[in-house]
Amino acid sequence: MKLTKQILVVVLAFCTANCNSQQTKTMQEKTNPLLCDIETGLCEMPGNDQDTSASGIFQSVKKPIKVVYYTDPICSSCWGIEPQLRKLKLEYGNSIEIEYRMGGLLPDWNYNSGGISKPSDVAHHWDEVSVYYDMPIDGDVWLVDPLSSSYPPSIAFKAAQIQDKHKAVVFLREIREMVFLEKKNITKWEYLEQAAKNAGLDLQQFKTDYEGKAKALFDDDLKFGRELGVRGFPTLFFVDSTGKTEKVYGSKPYASYEDAILKLDAATAKSTYPKSWEFAFSKYPSLTAKEFSELTGTPRSESEQKLNELTSKGILGKLTTKNGSIWTIKKITH
Repeated sequence: MKLTKQILVVVLAFCTANCNSQQTKTMQEKTNPLLCDIETGLCEMPGNDQDTSASGIFQSVKKPIKVVYYTDPICSSCWGIEPQLRKLKLEYGNSIEIEYRMGGLLPDWNYNSGGISKPSDVAHHWDEVSVYYDMPIDGDVWLVDPLSSSYPPSIAFKAAQIQDKHKAVVFLREIREMVFLEKKNITKWEYLEQAAKNAGLDLQQFKTDYEGKAKALFDDDLKFGRELGVRGFPTLFFVDSTGKTEKVYGSKPYASYEDAILKLDAATAKSTYPKSWEFAFSKYPSLTAKEFSELTGTPRSESEQKLNELTSKGILGKLTTKNGSIWTIKKITH
């Protein structure tokens, strides 16, 4: 079915936290956390309307601005901002420090509201969202091997964070590619372990932490999110050393994230970087056509052709889904 601007809300792969159980049925139907405004990227839930001060966020930070990013491994709108987030790190990485927090999107399937009561209800919506965000997502995972919860991969991310914050972000990317493109149920240990291996983590420590203290760290994220008034994903808090805060809520264009930085410090310098494909893949070994376009400045109408040319030369590998492709670096020639 063709996606049109008349579609005001669709399921963005659970882009919010859970409904307040005290809300009435009518209120749930109007603001069901699984129903999102596709054009704004806002996935709102009832309750918790007031913004809590984020002044306590800025602690032990070495850079001028701290970004607390609330997300979830199965949040499709979070997958949708990967191009913007990756570019932000390249242009403002010297000025910002990003702290990833897990929001606990899907505890389980013990609810029935707004027409979303089982995994198969989500499959078609993921396919629609893929088209809108121009990021490959195959919703068939909800038909062939559906996830029962987003908690296991969230806890696994916290286990990865214990070892290495950078490798944890690589791990998160790995499991997102698994669920969004490869239709893998990332609640299963075999996939979490493979992602940890691909990210270069110590597997024994990863397993020990996953079964141990990572759960408490995940609970801390949930508690802190409630204190900050997080009502959906993605939510990014930009905070400076004085406690001044800018919040970007939902999937937004790159300029929205850049503006949040500049509102805190108009003198923040933007770094320049090579716009070559070699540099892009040296920083990020897997890229979608949208990401490649965002990072290299290649027009979106030409990015896929360029990536396919590199594939035909044996430089890139390509995974194709029914809703788009992703390219991985095989080698960099000089």
